[in-house]
Amino acid sequence: MPIKTTGDHIRDVPLAKVGGKGLFVKEIEEALLEGRADVAVHSLKDVPDTIPCGLCLAGFLERKYPFDVFVSNHYENIEALPSGAKVGTSSIRRMAQLLAMRKDIEIVPLRGNVDTRLRKLDMGLDAIILAMAGLVRLGFANRVRKILGPPEFVPAIGQGVIALECREEDKELRGLVERLSHEETRVAVEAERAFLKTVGGGCQVPLGAYAWCDGGQIQMIGMIAKADGTKVLKAVGEGQREEAAKVGREVATRLLEEGGKEILAELLNQ
Repeated sequence: MPIKTTGDHIRDVPLAKVGGKGLFVKEIEEALLEGRADVAVHSLKDVPDTIPCGLCLAGFLERKYPFDVFVSNHYENIEALPSGAKVGTSSIRRMAQLLAMRKDIEIVPLRGNVDTRLRKLDMGLDAIILAMAGLVRLGFANRVRKILGPPEFVPAIGQGVIALECREEDKELRGLVERLSHEETRVAVEAERAFLKTVGGGCQVPLGAYAWCDGGQIQMIGMIAKADGTKVLKAVGEGQREEAAKVGREVATRLLEEGGKEILAELLNQ
């Protein structure tokens, strides 16, 4: 039986105002806990840092297309936009990084599926920012004007990763799901989600992180920002693969100590 989540139903309000990324997984996780489903398939960037008791993220498919992209009918990149250009996104992470680059543009709230967002672009927006993974998987790779990658543009935690969730107690099924995991993706996810858990804040906070394997090493960049883009903090870290979670925690702690705590306090008290 198809399951439609709260996040699928609410398409005209920014996620930060209606409960955050957990809106895309709540009903699916309830189906797992009640035994109506055995395995859940998630876009990892929609999964909160805390998993309900009794469930676990057991498998991570090979990551593809982890970055955001600039999409426009008339302009090649963010720098080419005219002053006052209207750019669509409802992600405060994207908004903060856009405004840090171009304080003279106007951010227009943009929700809905990929088709809906592309139609809104065609109806008059100057540009929109989307996840590259969604565009490519739905056959819209030709709409990409420019890939926005780090260090200038840090993606969401887990972006481009498909995660498989199941019940912890179902050992046999869990073992089967774990065999599907791509090892380098699993290591990167471990670092990024350790970063997320250390920082906290979810969709209400403009933050991002991206980790990748380089031989036996794990490399990482993390970001915390003010929503208006007036302050964007970034930090990098590295370590052995087996210390991925430690690297994630260290990058998060460094950002918190360098001004991230004040940004979080200001945002969460609004």
